Amino acid sequence: MQLVIISGRSGSGKSIALQALEDIGYYAIDNLPAMLLGSLVDELCEEGGRTHLAVSIDARNLPTALERLPTLLDELRQRPIDCQVIYLTTDARILLERYSATRRRHPLTRDSHMTLEEAITKEEETLNEIRDLADLRIDTSRLSVHDLRRRIADQVAHQHKDQLTLTFESFGYKHGVPMDADLVFDVRCLPNPYWDPTLRQYTGRDATIIAFLRGYPIVEDMSNDIQALLERWLPAYQNSQRSYMTVAIGCTGGQHRSVYIAEQLAQKLAPLIGEVQLRHRELGLQYTLSGTQAEPLDKASLAEQAPSAQ
Repeated sequence: MQLVIISGRSGSGKSIALQALEDIGYYAIDNLPAMLLGSLVDELCEEGGRTHLAVSIDARNLPTALERLPTLLDELRQRPIDCQVIYLTTDARILLERYSATRRRHPLTRDSHMTLEEAITKEEETLNEIRDLADLRIDTSRLSVHDLRRRIADQVAHQHKDQLTLTFESFGYKHGVPMDADLVFDVRCLPNPYWDPTLRQYTGRDATIIAFLRGYPIVEDMSNDIQALLERWLPAYQNSQRSYMTVAIGCTGGQHRSVYIAEQLAQKLAPLIGEVQLRHRELGLQYTLSGTQAEPLDKASLAEQAPSAQ
């Protein structure tokens, strides 16, 4: 059985994530009381018909049920069940904006005198332990509904037990560091094509930017050093039962240097890992690169080599 538990802040997209899994064949249950999870798994295992289960467990549960959830997860993981915990989070300011725009009530304000801001803070504190146990944390602050659905389908549903899903994400520091990144590398020290007006309109996937950055040995040195560190330590992360690893590469605007380095690293590591995910946050692009698709980096343009965005 493959069991996916969706949790996280109210308003962060849990229902969307659950629907995405339901659309691809998962038996989905929203707001499941945590104390019933073990019984539900037992029942479905006895029936033998449903092998893909997705449930949403969040702060609407009784506090005592949430306290027991870590123990229950340990018990489930001792069984032949591929159990994943996915935690969705969103910046508190964006949650305030979302609730103000939709005029919906936060679940924790219904039976209390808390303000919306207090309820958002209280919920995060309540879910701290689940967040720390999560196999994958997804920051939905800048994701559209379609982006979240695609990411759930690509990363979660296709993930297999004992297989590390490696994601390279480019981003711009001026838009904030991704909250779901495991490792962050700052490449703002590299030469910046932005200051050349003739290059500003292009991205790190275009041949003109690739040629510009390849003209500086320091760029290749940075890429090689990051590659060496990852090759040295990725096996250790995988041996620690980690299922997901997000490596974020940041420059100022997330258009040129970070995009190029992320593409380069993905091309180099795909043959070793078998498959990597590429996500360019500021470009709105996401796709999968397999080891069999990877080609040498001395081709004319990575833009022509890379798969089209899904």
